[in-house]
Amino acid sequence: MSEEAVDYPQLKTVGFDARFPNTNQTKNCWQNYVDYWKCVSSKGEDFQPCQQFQSAYRSLCPPAWLDRWNEQREAGVFPALAEKKEAHH
Repeated sequence: MSEEAVDYPQLKTVGFDARFPNTNQTKNCWQNYVDYWKCVSSKGEDFQPCQQFQSAYRSLCPPAWLDRWNEQREAGVFPALAEKKEAHH
């Protein structure tokens, strides 16, 4: 029986972020996800510094949250990125 080598992506633990000193990393996950999509929106997906945010949120966030947020973002209803409608008086 031959074993095939599997090429897994390199995973790294996110470094310390002084904005999130506590053990609970929920806010850190959320902020990196939002920062990534704001970065991509303003600079484009090929802008290398955006990748740091993506790497962080992929390390910190549960996949189920990312699935839900991606669905919301694609539907234009993700709270942090949804277009704000002007109020008409």
